[in-house]
Amino acid sequence: MSDVAAFSPSPPAPSPLAAADVAADALLAPWPLSPWPAPLRRGGDDGGSNPLFAILPLSALAIGLVLLVAVALILVLTRRAKLRLVAAGDSVDGDKPGALASSCGSSVRGYQNGRCYAATGCIYGGRLGPLGLAVVQPRSRGAQVFTYRELERATDGFGEGNVLGRGAYGVVFRGRLGDGTPAAIKRLQLDPRRQGEREFRVEVDLLSRMHSPHLVGLLGYCADQSHRLLVFEFMPNGSLKGHLHPAVVPAAGEQRPALDWQTRLGIALDCARALEFLHEHTSPAVIHRDFNCSNVLLDHNYRARVSDFGTAKVGSNKANGQVVTRVLGTTGYLAPEYASTGKLTTKSDVYSYGVVLLELLTGRVPVDTQRPPGQHVLVSWALPRLTNRERLVQMVDPALKGQFPVKDLIQVAAIAAMCIQTKAEYRPLMTDVVQSLIPIVKKSPSMSCSSTPARPLQHVVYMSPAAASNTS
Repeated sequence: MSDVAAFSPSPPAPSPLAAADVAADALLAPWPLSPWPAPLRRGGDDGGSNPLFAILPLSALAIGLVLLVAVALILVLTRRAKLRLVAAGDSVDGDKPGALASSCGSSVRGYQNGRCYAATGCIYGGRLGPLGLAVVQPRSRGAQVFTYRELERATDGFGEGNVLGRGAYGVVFRGRLGDGTPAAIKRLQLDPRRQGEREFRVEVDLLSRMHSPHLVGLLGYCADQSHRLLVFEFMPNGSLKGHLHPAVVPAAGEQRPALDWQTRLGIALDCARALEFLHEHTSPAVIHRDFNCSNVLLDHNYRARVSDFGTAKVGSNKANGQVVTRVLGTTGYLAPEYASTGKLTTKSDVYSYGVVLLELLTGRVPVDTQRPPGQHVLVSWALPRLTNRERLVQMVDPALKGQFPVKDLIQVAAIAAMCIQTKAEYRPLMTDVVQSLIPIVKKSPSMSCSSTPARPLQHVVYMSPAAASNTS
């Protein structure tokens, strides 16, 4: 037995190579208890990597880039918005709404040559937000702030010899400013209801926003204690009323020559352009509410500019643009629907323009009780004659002495007839009036229309809600 045992074959020893294969198979076996998928081999025996560890960093990097771009975009837009508000004259330094100083204070923007200048934007309307004045034609400087003593010296103590005219709320004086600039200085009289204060605020507010060659420019103002004065560009040829009706203007002084036909046509076109700017190039539209020949001023070339915005009203953004307000204006120029109901639209100004156009044609005042019965009111007397050629020629202003083309007369009379229609919806837009007058005015070599194209490019002025509330 011992021999058999001695010669029996022993079990073979394990091979080193077989042990290595078993260990390798154990490493490649799945992970039964792990929630992660088995790693993938990427060739050779150097192991693998999980794709999630590559995707997550890339996603975080993309999200970070998107957030960075969004922040940069917000900063750029905010910067541009601030620049636009500053360019529009907005008060970005925390000025109090409604503040108005007579010296260089927080409400005054700029100091030049020892003189304060107010911001070009709203002065009384408070801060202008994004819905306020969006676009405005820039000026080199804003409205100048004067003291009462300065304007008193400019008018020789508001002497009677410098009186240019008298209105419902004050007197206009001829003056010369400290730098030699001629000016028309309007001193307002505040009544117990402070109606003159309202007129002052409205004129400063609106004329600080609106800049047009067909509107009288505001040079400055004075709000020194209880004094309220407005300083306007000086119009050397006075008002249209002084030329058409010199007998009813005792302060005119000198006998002025009668306006010829082409000059009257040019004045009619300039006035139409002024109202077109107010109605079509501001948003909401500005309604003058007291357009008449007294508020049409003539420069040294007899080009017309519209003035006196104390009773102006900012219209509505609604489809019909209608606002209900108290009736203000001059007798003879009021549209029928406005005089009876207080409902005011831009078509109310169109009616007033038609009355002024009749004055240019006939030389008559809107209401004249000295004339025979049936001729007291200009509109009712002229309307049936505007469509009759023979009667139309007879009603023309005798001061023209027949020096006018009959064809042009008929065309202008047709425009006037449309403007003074009883129903507002039948009246044309001022843009249509301008387009109708341009061909007539261009016929004259003495009238240059190069600066007034058929469709003028005007800056659109967006009126803020504060302006609407101030013009009640």
